[in-house]
Amino acid sequence: MIMYILGALILSAVCGFVITPVILDFCKHKNLYDIPNARKVHKTLVPRLGGISFFPSMTITFIVMLFYTHAQEPRIQINIGSAGFLLGAVILYIIGIIDDLVGLKPKTKFIAQIVSATLLPLGGLYINNLYGLFGINEIPFFIGVPLTVFCIVFIDNAINMIDGIDGLASGLSLLAFMGFLSYFIYYNVFIFSYCILIAGLIGTLIAFMYFNIFGKTEKNNKLFMGDSGSLTLGFWLGFLSIKCAMDDTAIWPYRPEAIIVPISLLFVPAADMVRVSFCRLFNHLPLCKADKNHIHHKLMQAGMTQHQALGAILGLALLIDVTNYCLFSKIGGTWTLMIDIAIYVFTYSLLRFYQNRRQAV
Repeated sequence: MIMYILGALILSAVCGFVITPVILDFCKHKNLYDIPNARKVHKTLVPRLGGISFFPSMTITFIVMLFYTHAQEPRIQINIGSAGFLLGAVILYIIGIIDDLVGLKPKTKFIAQIVSATLLPLGGLYINNLYGLFGINEIPFFIGVPLTVFCIVFIDNAINMIDGIDGLASGLSLLAFMGFLSYFIYYNVFIFSYCILIAGLIGTLIAFMYFNIFGKTEKNNKLFMGDSGSLTLGFWLGFLSIKCAMDDTAIWPYRPEAIIVPISLLFVPAADMVRVSFCRLFNHLPLCKADKNHIHHKLMQAGMTQHQALGAILGLALLIDVTNYCLFSKIGGTWTLMIDIAIYVFTYSLLRFYQNRRQAV
């Protein structure tokens, strides 16, 4: 199985490296650029359609591996739940492209997110157990379904909102996909098709991050992912989170860590979204109003460069993952989550201290 996964990763990366220059040329000819303003970090015109490469690269890889592995070992299966996910992913991918090209109202995107998220419970995929988190175990269908929709929409917006500097949304997504891939490989029961899917996503993200982080605008080889990328990545991560968290003993063994795994892998973008949302509510601002209050903005205001801020946030995400891996079996999910929150609050408080100190000087 490892060889198939490596093959999917390499093939998807190759597709990304082939498709991305085509997107760059298209953006140049059609004058499709992300315009700098007071809120944004970049100061020059940058193409914003990088996320268009994600879905084709992953799809090509998945189809190739589907036929190849089926000929070798017929293990890939598509059920109604997977079909619902694919339909939802296509909806948000198209919505993201339209938003990148002509712009859409936040309400329109929000409705599309809810519709896409609802397709998963309709296909039988929903949160039905919290595994003792805050003392809650099994939860009924009528609670699990809205909770599932809320979680998917929340994750989708968290990835979309944290996409503010080079490599951040893609880097955090890459870490999360690698975590899910490792977890699914460990429970080698039903998840071969999902491993191929995740490997394809990792490959295309590697290709995108090369152009996004190391590309130069003067050489016309730098681009942003746009909403076509961030909405798609967020939905895929939401789907994998629910797939991981659902208690289905016909497929998985009982896993007490099932709910803490997606929480750990997505804690940093989720915590940033919660903090920013509370700040906007406190200041009587619309939740969809963009600002410079995200953690990457705070790090740069404290004196870091974009790449330093990126490294610090990815380091924080890895710290959360390692901490949770070490502590969960000893103290359980609730206290592990409390420690995560404490780490984040301490980090942010330290950041504010240095930011205020720098401003005073």
